[in-house]
Amino acid sequence: MPLFLLVIFGAYSAAHAYAFFKIRAAFSFGAAPGILLGLFMVLMVCSPLVVRLLEKQGLDLPARVLSYIGYGWMGVFFLFFSLSILMDLLRVAAYGASLVLHRDFAPFMPGARMTFLIPLVLALGFSLAGFFSALDIRPVKVTLQSSGISGETGRLRIVQISDVHVGLTVRSNRLRKIAEVIRKAEPDLIVSTGDLVDGQMDSIAGLAKILRELQPRYGKYAVTGNHEFYAGLSHALDFTSRAGFTVLRGEHVNIPGVISIVGVDDPTGRQMGMHGGKTEAELLPGLPRDTFVLLLKHQPALENGSTGLFDLQLSGHTHRGQIFPFGLLVKLFFPRTAGLYSLADGSSLYVSRGTGTWGPPIRVLSPPEVTVIDLVP
Repeated sequence: MPLFLLVIFGAYSAAHAYAFFKIRAAFSFGAAPGILLGLFMVLMVCSPLVVRLLEKQGLDLPARVLSYIGYGWMGVFFLFFSLSILMDLLRVAAYGASLVLHRDFAPFMPGARMTFLIPLVLALGFSLAGFFSALDIRPVKVTLQSSGISGETGRLRIVQISDVHVGLTVRSNRLRKIAEVIRKAEPDLIVSTGDLVDGQMDSIAGLAKILRELQPRYGKYAVTGNHEFYAGLSHALDFTSRAGFTVLRGEHVNIPGVISIVGVDDPTGRQMGMHGGKTEAELLPGLPRDTFVLLLKHQPALENGSTGLFDLQLSGHTHRGQIFPFGLLVKLFFPRTAGLYSLADGSSLYVSRGTGTWGPPIRVLSPPEVTVIDLVP
């Protein structure tokens, strides 16, 4: 984990250095403005760490203010950086075309100032739209036919939430919107596929009651995501339990004649020495095949030998990138980033885009979702 963070912060710092020189080329400022800009960028690079330190000290209000500034900057900056790189590639392409075609395309290309301002204005516009997109939580409906659902049971409606990230930026207003979408769906069963919480738990303890009021007839079940371990596992499990969820950590529960539910810990738990319960390889083979088997698993990874032993795996984690074009990078690690996938031996996988936001409180070309899944005979 420390090496991973070092790589991330190194890349984030290098991107800021690139942006610094882009700004200097555009405006040719002196030493004093350069120092102030550099100090601001250092603060923004370090802001996620400072936010965590403020949280640990119980300074909720300063942590929330800095999180909106730092993570908001992160979202705008990522979009600016991506668009700016695209502009630079276009300039390189124009230069290459000039050499090949023996024509001067320089007059058609924007200068240094416009090369900075165009990505900046576009990034601000996309960020504003992405902020409102993140607040617009809507249901996504999926229907699956299965012989594992009996005629007596009829339609079984499962509502999935994932990657809510209740914390500094996802608070009561967002959580009430999520709860209202769930309530209107009239689910028989509610599941959370990890990362329900994010950050320290002290400031969000009272928010659990918003979800606790939802009482479907077959109950509520959850699994851990990586952020449950980052936030502090005992606090995260306590919040999830007080929200009314039964947390499955390498366990399964059978609702007779209706469904079998298997839940496994996120691999982060094993890396941190806090893995709980059995693995899916130990759990799945022993389950009866005449009942629908639902596998809850935070990351959309498939284990060798597991397909065919479950009917549907519900996952999240990817956010489908949350901010385009970050989703293109996510695909390198998780080829199945969002939506319904048919697997071998009659199994299926559904990957949620996520219900909340991590980090930047925006979503660009990856709207949030509450997944409404109808299982029918």
